Amino acid sequence: MWKISKQSFGFVLTFSGQLNVQDLQAWLSEVRQVLQDPLPAQWGVVVDMRELPALSAECQDLIQSGQRAFKQRGMQRSAVALSDALTTLQFRRLARTTGIDQWERYINVQQVASWQTAAKRWVVDGQEPPM
Repeated sequence: MWKISKQSFGFVLTFSGQLNVQDLQAWLSEVRQVLQDPLPAQWGVVVDMRELPALSAECQDLIQSGQRAFKQRGMQRSAVALSDALTTLQFRRLARTTGIDQWERYINVQQVASWQTAAKRWVVDGQEPPM
């Protein structure tokens, strides 16, 4: 399952369960559509991947396309909430590949109880989340 929620600071993206290529093609189509709407001067993305297992190579390619679309449209910062070590490693690599790693932060929800607050502080104010 995936969900895109527009917020005053940008977007909240939620991914959970085993996603397939068709799921992420539909997500990418929605990303392209919502990015055509007016956005704040500075905006970011909070990504909830607490319940997402590692993705197939084909699905990773679609996620990278989405990351590039957000970057090209002016995303300032992103914060990713994760609980799985393999998924964390996978998304760190994807961010390096797409060039968003400089302004993306990863929050281990098993170590940061108030991960939503930490994520929003990074996205809105640039306040580093706890490690």
